[in-house]
Amino acid sequence: MPGDNARAESVQRLQIGLAGLGMMVLLIGLAQVVYDRAQMSEAETVPAAAATVAPKEAEPVQSDPLAEAGVVPDLPSEPVSQPTQEPAIMPEQGNAQRP
Repeated sequence: MPGDNARAESVQRLQIGLAGLGMMVLLIGLAQVVYDRAQMSEAETVPAAAATVAPKEAEPVQSDPLAEAGVVPDLPSEPVSQPTQEPAIMPEQGNAQRP
């Protein structure tokens, strides 16, 4: 009877090994299906960074659209100097007149 016990054990090990192998084949097949579906959906999508219009030529000088439209009044070519104001005399400076 010890031979029957060893034979049953080896059959059980063989069944477990074959079941594990079958599970791995199914898992790899499932991964392949998911990968193929991802490749198909990737091929059908439009790239997000695709240009929809042709690029314009770069303008060398920055334009002022308000001035071109005539909204902004003509500005003098030379800046007008602002008059400077003398600082107020503070009592701490001692230049104030006493009553």
